[in-house]
Amino acid sequence: MKFITTKSFILLLVGAVFFCSPPAAAATVEYDVCVYGGTSAGVIAAYSAAKYGKKVVLIEPGHHLGGMSSGGLGYTDIGNKYVVTGLARDFYRRIGQHYGKFEQWIFEPKVAEALFQDYVRRGGFKVLFNHRLKGVSKDVNVIKVLNVENTEAGAALPGLGIKAKIFIDCSYEGDLMAAAGVSYTVGREPNSQYNETYNGVQLMDGHQIPDGVDPYVTPGRPESGLLWGIRPGALQPEGTGDHKVQAYNFRICLTDKPENRIPITKPANYDPAKYQLLLRLMARKPWKNLNDGFIISRMPNGKTDINNRGGFSTDMIGENWKYPEAGYAERKKIIKAHVDYSKGLLYFIGNDPAVPEHLRNEMKQWGYPKDEYTDNGHWSPQLYVREARRMVGELVMTQHHCEGKEVVPDGVGMAAYTMDSHNCDRLVVNGFAKNEGNVEIGGFGPYPVSYRSIVPKEREAANLFVPVCLSASHIAYGSIRMEPVFMVLAQVAAVAGCEAIDKGTSVQKVEVEQVNRLLKENPLCDGSVPEILIDNQNAGLVSMSGTWNKHTYGGYGPDFLVSEQKQGEETFVEFKTTVVSKGTYSVYAYVPKLPDIAAEIPVVLFDGKSRRNLSIHTAELEVQGQTSGEWTKLGDFKLDNNNKVSVKIIAGSAMTVADAVLLVPKTD
Repeated sequence: MKFITTKSFILLLVGAVFFCSPPAAAATVEYDVCVYGGTSAGVIAAYSAAKYGKKVVLIEPGHHLGGMSSGGLGYTDIGNKYVVTGLARDFYRRIGQHYGKFEQWIFEPKVAEALFQDYVRRGGFKVLFNHRLKGVSKDVNVIKVLNVENTEAGAALPGLGIKAKIFIDCSYEGDLMAAAGVSYTVGREPNSQYNETYNGVQLMDGHQIPDGVDPYVTPGRPESGLLWGIRPGALQPEGTGDHKVQAYNFRICLTDKPENRIPITKPANYDPAKYQLLLRLMARKPWKNLNDGFIISRMPNGKTDINNRGGFSTDMIGENWKYPEAGYAERKKIIKAHVDYSKGLLYFIGNDPAVPEHLRNEMKQWGYPKDEYTDNGHWSPQLYVREARRMVGELVMTQHHCEGKEVVPDGVGMAAYTMDSHNCDRLVVNGFAKNEGNVEIGGFGPYPVSYRSIVPKEREAANLFVPVCLSASHIAYGSIRMEPVFMVLAQVAAVAGCEAIDKGTSVQKVEVEQVNRLLKENPLCDGSVPEILIDNQNAGLVSMSGTWNKHTYGGYGPDFLVSEQKQGEETFVEFKTTVVSKGTYSVYAYVPKLPDIAAEIPVVLFDGKSRRNLSIHTAELEVQGQTSGEWTKLGDFKLDNNNKVSVKIIAGSAMTVADAVLLVPKTD
């Protein structure tokens, strides 16, 4: 049964269309924690619960781990690295180790997947690949058994029942949540529902088709029909709610290394008619090079993470509206349509005689990498499902939380990315082809995400967490929905789930303060000594002399300090801490790399016994990815218990910055 309320657009599924009650499973296996979805969040959730001593199973409908983090999204959407904590941060540190750095946020797909496989190995938990959800058995509000079917050809055991105490839905689609009868919504709420301003219908300038592009097959003749990719219908008033979903695409991994390059050939189902609107756009606003039509982010070893740019690119606008609620067969068709469109677009630009020659020649320098996705034709198996179902839980995160106008008291993780929505529709406006739905609104710092937004209402499910399809409005979800944040919230769910098991309580009644304490004391879930972070905002741990101004963009955390040296004034910022665990620590300072920053910044480090004069050489600072700063290492130091350590950053005549200091215990 499914119903919709006209005002709120909230769907309540007691059993989704393709999750009707299944026949009895062939066998039932018992676990403490069952995680559904082998996304980056799913792997981290399963690993966390396993390290807490629970018997864990991770169920993945496909045969790869990592979701988008291994599916082509190597140019990590960060927002602010301050929000990336615990095992999420550990993942990017391990990526860095692979490339010989402290941490790294850009990477190859195969490197990411190998790391997720290593979490499985180190966690020692079971993964069921090629198993997908068939149904859920509940006792009132408690999920008892998750029934799955094996999709491998000739599988000896086609059905299986997974009995568990705690379930964590880490799928991008929210399939387990829906099958469990939890309230959710699909699409965009009207602005009026949560008193927002950027929800619902939005006709903005970002990733837009320029004025003057005719939408009809025969220009100027509406009776000839619309070009492919343009839908009939009138533009609704700004802020109107609907069930349209922001566009999906593939984050495309190509290479320009000849020794690793497979040519882009004509794909199956190729149809040049799909790209005629692109030709008209190019005629109106010519591309100088491929960067005018694609965001081509360079990954290591000559590879790319290619994303959508402009009015017509890799986003298949409007072709995904049915995906969130579709059955498996229909989803497969939608995914295949996206593959055909994406491969066809690459081939079209490289070969169609109507495309300018310089663009065709540039495209032919690229090809599919031989060493990526070797079991899937060198193409990512993971469609970028930017948004599907969203739970309506104990609390709904909204635009007001993103902008800091409302602050939740039960934050268990943080988000910081721009409120971001890709286009949701392409239609005719005032006689021209236009995209609708793109929103990119930032200007706010990190903000807490509520524990109540990752748990359902208790009357609906008392033993379920939903850290990916969490409870948020469309526009707030656009800020929260980043891979590092999903990993953070998944770890929260796992730790809280273990607490619920140990205390014999519902997930809604878990003490949030206790969960946060456990996350702080044991951030890697393995009992290792936690690192020590001192941000410039830490009252009592930071002192300063002289004049410093706060800057709110480009640093680590909500803000950072920039010197304003005056004649004869001693100007410094000193970060102080007390070491609890004896050992060798690597000490780092975070440096936002600003224009006109001093080439050398003096630093005095006190290790509890002696002072050392050091320097930060900003010219040597290599900044990569979505960040304007990096950690720079000051050195390795042996520190004793109760050592009072300080790092003093001293301003000179040139611009000096002071942001954060990090002490990382060495495990060698």
